Amino acid sequence: MKITVIGAGNMGGALIHGWAKSGKLEQITVADKNEKLLSEFKAKYPSLVTTTDNREAVKGADVVVMVVKPWLMPVVIQEIKDAVDTERQVLVSDAANFTTEKLVEAFGRNGQFCYVIPNIAAEYGASMSFIAKGESATEETLSKVKSLYDLVGDTLAVAENLVAAGMMMASCGIAYVMRYVRAQMQAGCEMGFYPQQAKQIALQTMQGAVSLLKETGWHPEEAIDKVTTPGGVTIKGLNELDHAGFTSAVIRSLKAGLK
Repeated sequence: MKITVIGAGNMGGALIHGWAKSGKLEQITVADKNEKLLSEFKAKYPSLVTTTDNREAVKGADVVVMVVKPWLMPVVIQEIKDAVDTERQVLVSDAANFTTEKLVEAFGRNGQFCYVIPNIAAEYGASMSFIAKGESATEETLSKVKSLYDLVGDTLAVAENLVAAGMMMASCGIAYVMRYVRAQMQAGCEMGFYPQQAKQIALQTMQGAVSLLKETGWHPEEAIDKVTTPGGVTIKGLNELDHAGFTSAVIRSLKAGLK
């Protein structure tokens, strides 16, 4: 598969790193206006094709992935509009809330459009990506895009109205998880550990929890029961979280972006 990535910023860069590391793609073309950034990618992955010309970048691509800020999407689309074949090439919007409906409006015709929201863990093959196909896109197109994002983590094909919720859980959610890790580190320091030790403990604890749930298929409450004994310290800590409104705060944070 030949792909073109337009935009090499934080999210685009994470995808480029992940796809380049996979070694599974025939060709990756990267387009960005920042020549210094392109040079850095080229130095790390010599097989990349790099250019500052978006029109030139889309030529010959099977999939064109647009990973720019939503307000820059009209600019990018205007540049490539006459250079893409929307019936043959798959066009993917990775811009938040720039849906397939907006792609149809922008290109003025139906085509093979998809709306995808990954997250920055794509660089390490650990993204959680949500994929929605446009009304006129085929199942073959959906399968092609899914296989592309499968290279950088887990994927879930969903109805387009669920992509925003997925973004809150998995893209914005990464920041919320980081905030929990930071809080656990702060507590560790207060209890006597050095910051790096506290970080090691917090990360390994989180990794252990994730591995346990993935390997066993347990509901989180089943795992909690395994470590919660009557009158023990775990239940005291869990109750403190509940008294502080932990569950409610998490739910409210995830729903906040949908208002």
